[in-house]
Amino acid sequence: MSADLRRRIALAEAELASLRQQLAQAEADEAAAEAEQQQQLQQHDAIHSLNGSGKWPLREEEYGRYARQLILPSIGVAGQLALKNASVVIIGAGGLGCPAALYLAGSGVGRLTIVDGDTVETSNLHRQIGHTTARVGAYKVDSLVAACRARNPLVEYVPVREHVTVDNVERLLGSSERSEDEKEDRKEDLKVSVVLDCTDHAAIRYLVSDACVRVGVPLVSAAALRTDGQLAVLNWPVGQGPCYRCVFPRPPPAASQTSCAEGGVLGPVVGVMGVLQALEAIRVLTAPVSRPATIEEDKKLSPPPTLLLFSAGGGGPSFRTVRLRGRRADCFACGDDAPLKEQSLLDGDGWPDYVQFCGGSTSPALARSVLASEERVSVQTYQEVQRKDEENKGQKHWLLDVREKEFFNMGALDGAVNMPFSQTRAAAALEGGLPAWLPAGMADDTAPIYLVCRVGNDSQVVARQLKTLGLDREGTRFVGDIKGGLLAWKKEVDSTLPFV
Repeated sequence: MSADLRRRIALAEAELASLRQQLAQAEADEAAAEAEQQQQLQQHDAIHSLNGSGKWPLREEEYGRYARQLILPSIGVAGQLALKNASVVIIGAGGLGCPAALYLAGSGVGRLTIVDGDTVETSNLHRQIGHTTARVGAYKVDSLVAACRARNPLVEYVPVREHVTVDNVERLLGSSERSEDEKEDRKEDLKVSVVLDCTDHAAIRYLVSDACVRVGVPLVSAAALRTDGQLAVLNWPVGQGPCYRCVFPRPPPAASQTSCAEGGVLGPVVGVMGVLQALEAIRVLTAPVSRPATIEEDKKLSPPPTLLLFSAGGGGPSFRTVRLRGRRADCFACGDDAPLKEQSLLDGDGWPDYVQFCGGSTSPALARSVLASEERVSVQTYQEVQRKDEENKGQKHWLLDVREKEFFNMGALDGAVNMPFSQTRAAAALEGGLPAWLPAGMADDTAPIYLVCRVGNDSQVVARQLKTLGLDREGTRFVGDIKGGLLAWKKEVDSTLPFV
């Protein structure tokens, strides 16, 4: 009898424990359902609060314009609103910036700021699809904004006719500026949501990445040269992902730093990379819509940082993805005790010397004058030097063209000797401290030496190098460069000179 009672009690206790477990599960499910419903209500309220009063969160014309991306599960109305309330800064209105800007404008971002101080040249048109022959000579930002506005007039466009420098980068990325005639249409001040680096100079890439770290903005960085390209999303999630310095702690050797202007590029290659930049920017902008609420969950679900490599050479187009290391704890810009974080954004002197760090960048924005004014001559002055030497029955000076051989072969000034800049960076010295790339007889001569390049940057660097080697004979022999290079010569002296 007692055994039977004990058995019945044990069964009852087991059943009671099971009921308690079922009750706990039911309560947890009810709590989760209630939380989900509350989240949906909050999201619904947020959608309407972003767009003011009204029955629908988007305007009627926006539903029609963005219909094909609105029906994507990864976008939807919430994603479209995230795009609409985003402020994107594109640095560079060239081969990368053109397709990126056109697709971001088409997607419906709220504000698109385009930064570039260059003007459209004929040599840009084979790859920079936002510009046309009719707009040659115009500022690139004005040309690209016109193309974007023709595609989508609903976006707010901010053209900035400047090169990015240490003096203006905080202003451009800290809070996106607006033109006076557009302030009435949009009263709120949108914080920059994402930055696209569409430049082709190493020094500017480091500057832009450092600035994005300091202001806390994701960066989509891409590069294209010849038939190859690369792409990475940096500082994303903000404060967690690696920055440009984490991926490339040291810049490439100065001899290997080549821009599209010097190394060339195939148009579709740079187009592919620019389109991918727009795609990654949209992914970053719409990701918060479905991102987990906690940082711990976000770290688990965020994709690992990668570097996408594209090549159009060899047997045909190919993509390859390289897994990147995470944020470096000892990184100069974003590390735990990063020196860059401790300096004030408002203190221009707090930025590193990017030109020196990268070994002499030829970027027009960051290039600093290497020579004194008396060590440089105008194209008119050099033209007079040529005339006088011709009257004296022969050239009495040296003219060194430091462009690469391919450029030199396209066209050069009379009497010029080609001494490629890359050789001056990489060649070893001979006995006596003189390098192998010096033209024969120059070291023993006393005739003045003039150097020329495309725009007057590399020529300064080499002129300073020749002075360091002692070829100026303690100041008794002129060694200097031609200001503005062959671009100035073509514009002011001889318009028939081939120039690319």
